[in-house]
Parts: sequence; structure tokens; C-alpha cells
Amino acid sequence: MLYAPVVMAHNNSASGKDFSDSNVHADVKDYYGKRLQKTSDLKTGACVAPAQPLPAFVREALKKVHPEVSNKYYGCGLVVPECLEGCRILDLGCGSGRDCYMLSLLVGEKGHVTGIDMTESQLEVARKYVDYHMKEFGYKKPNVSFVQGYIEALTAAGLEKNSFDIIISNCVVNLSPDKKQVLAEAYNALKDGGELYFSDIYSSGRLTEEIKNHKVLWGECLGGALWWKDLLQLADEVGFSQPRLVTASVVAVDNKELQDILGDFKFVSATYRLFKVPKGKTKTCQVIYNGGITGSEDVFQFDCHYTFKTNEVVRVDGEAACILTHSRFAEDFTFQPPGGSCEPCCVKPKADMVDPFELAFLLGSPGGCCRTKSADCCK
Repeated sequence: MLYAPVVMAHNNSASGKDFSDSNVHADVKDYYGKRLQKTSDLKTGACVAPAQPLPAFVREALKKVHPEVSNKYYGCGLVVPECLEGCRILDLGCGSGRDCYMLSLLVGEKGHVTGIDMTESQLEVARKYVDYHMKEFGYKKPNVSFVQGYIEALTAAGLEKNSFDIIISNCVVNLSPDKKQVLAEAYNALKDGGELYFSDIYSSGRLTEEIKNHKVLWGECLGGALWWKDLLQLADEVGFSQPRLVTASVVAVDNKELQDILGDFKFVSATYRLFKVPKGKTKTCQVIYNGGITGSEDVFQFDCHYTFKTNEVVRVDGEAACILTHSRFAEDFTFQPPGGSCEPCCVKPKADMVDPFELAFLLGSPGGCCRTKSADCCK
């Protein structure tokens, strides 16, 4: 699937020094470090768009996060991928650390969570409560750390390449002036088989320069929103598998002044998962979910195409088969026929339902397809 070349605004090179000189980064620091003191200070609902219902174990984990940390939370979704025990996780744009602390409990004492953010005032809140949370979780030593730096320059911030199992991000990539560099740095930081699991805001088309240069719209996560088709292209260019769409919801802009500037552009909050796995695999496969993933013991919703039920045989497209066999999920599935061999596929892997606006419409419609959570639905 080819689109016109993607030219990103405010492009910068990938060193921490260069990015510290970016006007966009300075504006974002000011917006999130000084102008926003609490969630209610936001002028739109983009940064607090509703996510899918929280699993019970996630709700319990969030209850353990200190109130000051939670009160500084800005995000457009819920970034809690499955199968986390013992994983090394990196949170891009961690802010006050809410998601980091929640995940530090879910990965367990043998796992580790690193948060990176460029805004020192946000990191001060995060670091302030490390000991509090470790005591709350009953850990003997911290399994969470925070780094000041830029998500476009992870290596420059001291984060090693090929060192993380999972990278998450919650409504932050849109704030970067160089989305491709963010994806490239994330790809390099992941181990083989690793995953970038992130929620962000996407637009219905490429935004105008007026919108992209509007400081409030950028700070509100709208001015820097990618056209969703550009995400597909950028992900492919840096080496990721095709983005798998998990969930999406419409973002309403109720501010009349901002509505007038945005015109006919529409926005959604969407969660995608991108994997660092071999590309070019063209075989379908029959898989059986073995069960046992925490929070998904009986049913595992991988994306909006596939929801796996324990011991049920499901035929998956070639890209999904490649992801399942090369990622941390490999041990949670049985691949048929025995030995992992799969039947050759005479057609291209399915690429339907990659449009987050289409999914948001379905999820918002009574009886929408993916609301059934059936293994036969949205495959």
C-alpha cells in the first residue's frame, strides 16, 4: 500500500542536543510543565479520551498509584499490553509516571520499567514517589527508573539498543515534530520480537500548516496528529510489521474557537501494536491459544481482527502468524500442523480494518462487529 511521501514538519536530527533547541519541544515543555497543572486544565478531550474498559487487575494496580502522580496524568488511551511478567518496558513520554508505576507492579520484581520524558517538572513528580511505590508493592529494590531525554533520541539519552521487550506510549508521539525518528529509535531500542504498543491521536487527513503551527492545538495533541495512513507508511519504512489496530474511539472537540480552526478535520484516539519481527512472511497458519496470560486466561483480544478463545482453532493471516511465532506470545500458542509448519498462502495477508475511523464507527454502533468479541468477528 503506497501513499505520497511523508514530509514531517519541524524535522530535526537525532541528537539530544539538537532536539533541545527545537521550538516545538520548548512549547510542549511549557504547556505540560507550566500551563497544565491538572487534567481539568486541558481545553479538549483529546488527551483524556476514553479507553476500552479496564481489566480488574489493571484497576487494582492503578488504585495503588499515588494520587499526585495520577492527578498529573494526561493520556488518550490505556497502554497495558498482555503477557508482561518479567519484561523490560520503556515508556515514551512517561510524564508523572502513572503508567510506569502501574506497569512496574504488573511486570513483577524481576521485570523493569524505564520512563523517559523531556519535562523535568513532570519527572520530579515521578521520581518523588519511587520509594513510596516500591514499599506499596512489597519490592526489596526499585524496578522502575526515570530518564530525562527526548523520544527522538533514545540512544543519546543513554538507553541501549536491542534492550527492551515492550515500548509503550500514551498520547505522546503526536507531540513530536519528527514521528519517523521516534519510530526508528523505538525500533532500534526493541529486542528482536519486541513490540511498540501505543495509543495516540490520528487525523482524517494531513493537517494544514495553520493547524500544525497552532501552539494550543499542538499541546492538546491535535496539531501534531498524524494522518492514520502516514503511520502505516512510516512504520514500514523503519522496519516494523504492519500496524495492528487494537481499538479506536472518536475524539470530540467541544471548544468552538478550536473547532473553527480545525474545520472539517476529524480525530480519533487509536491503539496500535507494531512488532519487530521478520518481514515478508506470506503463510497463513492455524493457531490455538493455550490460555494462561494474566488477565486473558480464557479470551485474548490480540487486535480488532483476532480474539482468541482458549483451545479454539483459529486461522490467522501471514503477518499475524509471523508475529505470534516470533514474539513473547510464542509460548502461549500451539501452531498447527505440529512443528509450526503452516500452509502456503495464495493471497496477500488481510489488511482490512486498519482505518481507525472505521473501527471507531463500528465500536460506537449498536451491535457493531467488534463489540461481540467473537473469534469469528473482525478477522
